[in-house]
Amino acid sequence: MFPLHYEGDIFRPPSEARSLILQATIGCSHNRCTFCAMYKRKKFRERNLDELEKEINAAGRTWPHTRRVFLADGNALTMASEKLRSILELLNTSFPHLERVAIYSNPHDLLQKESSELTELRRLKLGMIYLGVESGSASLLQAVNKGATPAEMILGAARVKEAGIPLSITVINGLAGREGSAEHARETARLLNEIDPEYLGLLSLMIIPGTTLYRQVKEGRLTPLGPWEMLQEIRLMVEHLSLSNCLFRANHASNYLPLKAVLSKDQESLLTALDEVLKEKAPGILRSEIHRML
Repeated sequence: MFPLHYEGDIFRPPSEARSLILQATIGCSHNRCTFCAMYKRKKFRERNLDELEKEINAAGRTWPHTRRVFLADGNALTMASEKLRSILELLNTSFPHLERVAIYSNPHDLLQKESSELTELRRLKLGMIYLGVESGSASLLQAVNKGATPAEMILGAARVKEAGIPLSITVINGLAGREGSAEHARETARLLNEIDPEYLGLLSLMIIPGTTLYRQVKEGRLTPLGPWEMLQEIRLMVEHLSLSNCLFRANHASNYLPLKAVLSKDQESLLTALDEVLKEKAPGILRSEIHRML
C-alpha cells in the first residue's frame, strides 16, 4: 500500500524531480493571482500533524534512504514555525540519510517569520525556499493580484538570506504582455539585484483557460508575446542584472529556449548567445545551437 496521500494535482519545481513529495498543505493560501490555475480546484487547508506523522513514519519504512523531501502544496511555509519544526523533526527521525527539505513560499509567509525562526528551520535541514516573485514591477504585481509589493519581497528575501537558507526565485517571462514588456524586464532586474538570490528560474507565461488573465487576452486588454519577443525581454532583463553568484536556469517545459548560466560570471556569454539567436531568427537554433554558444 502506498504510504503517502495526495489530494488533487501535485506541483513541484523541476529541481525537485527526485525528491519525496509530502503534501503538508492543500492548495495555496493566496490563490488569487490572475495568471495561475494550479490550485483553483482546492480549498486551502493545513493537514493534521497526526496524519502527517503516520505518513512520514510509513514513508520512512518504505524509502529509508530518502535524501531529499519537498513539502507541497503551493506555500507550505505559511504554516506556523512550531508546526514546521515538528514536521522537520519527524522527517529527520524517519529518514536518517536526509540531506535537504525544500518548500514553496509566498512573500507574506516570509514576512510572518523572524530570522531566528528561519535559522531554527535551517538547523532542521530546511535547505531551499522557492519564492515566486513573478515580476519586479509594482504596477504589474498589483495588476496580476500577486498580493505583495517589491519592497515586501526584498524584506522577506533578506530574512531568508540572513538565516542562511538558499533562495530560489521564479520570474515569469511575458507576464506584462507586449504593452509592459520593457518595464517588466527592467524592474524585475532591479528587484533581483536587490535580492541577489542563489538561484533564478525563468518561466514563460502560459495563458490558461479559465483564469482572469485568459479573459484579459480574449478581450484584447493584453497582447501575448511571441517567441522572439520573449527572448528580447529575457535579453533586456539579463542586460540589467548585477548578481553575485546566481545559478540561472530557463529550462522549464514552458521555455522556448533552454538557457543556463552562472550570473554574473557568464553574463556576457549569455548576452552574446541571445544576440546570435535573435539575429538569426532560425527556428532550429532554439533547441540545437544555444548550448554550443554558451
